[in-house]
Amino acid sequence: QVLVVESGGGLVQPGGSLRLSCAASGRVFSVYAVGWYRQAPGKQRELVARISSGGDTNYPDSVKGRFTISRDNVKNTVYLQMNSLKPEDTAVYYCNRPAAFVPWGQGTQVTVSS
Repeated sequence: QVLVVESGGGLVQPGGSLRLSCAASGRVFSVYAVGWYRQAPGKQRELVARISSGGDTNYPDSVKGRFTISRDNVKNTVYLQMNSLKPEDTAVYYCNRPAAFVPWGQGTQVTVSS
């Protein structure tokens, strides 16, 4: 069954912006914290943003000040606004629940290149 669907990726120049969306089936995200992850070729998947059920957010230093995670609990959707993108942000981006993973979606490719 498809539980999460990521979208919004694409090709953008360095310094550009993208907004990713993660739509969840039913109440998959309801009371859970949700995270955005990314995986670049040859690297492990890493958590780049997390939002609690109450809206508290956390970011690693690599994206702090550039990425913003938000959630719409009515729409069961989580967003990732990415600004000032760098080539090293190139990766496939996924969303999931850090405390209780559901099957991974297909992800959305983000490519930052001139």
